[in-house]
Amino acid sequence: MDTAMIRLRMSSADAHYGGNLVDGAKMLQLFGDVATELLIRSDGDEGLFAGYEKVEFLAPVYAGDYIEAVGQIVAKGNSSRKMSFEARKVIAPRPDLNDSAADLLAEPLVVCRAVGTCVVPKAKQRLPS
Repeated sequence: MDTAMIRLRMSSADAHYGGNLVDGAKMLQLFGDVATELLIRSDGDEGLFAGYEKVEFLAPVYAGDYIEAVGQIVAKGNSSRKMSFEARKVIAPRPDLNDSAADLLAEPLVVCRAVGTCVVPKAKQRLPS
């Protein structure tokens, strides 16, 4: 199946809690953007996110972290598209060293996983599924 990926740095504007902790909802926002790309590739339409059936927050995300969000369509119905997602931390800041130090992680750290379903109404599907 086709996959899509977004990589971006969490900013101080994304930090919602003390200690520069980023709200878990930010990972779901990234998954929504990945889902949109997958639907455009699959159906030629942005579709709509219907809901999540599973979400797991596995590790904290902080301002300054680089997050890679990936997803793929794992099942297709007439108009539904079931997708799996994973968000991984690939770079982490090192404020203990200095204010601009950061480490490329030897192994990406999975911070969130989810499974959800999107819908592209039949009348809006422009590409063969």
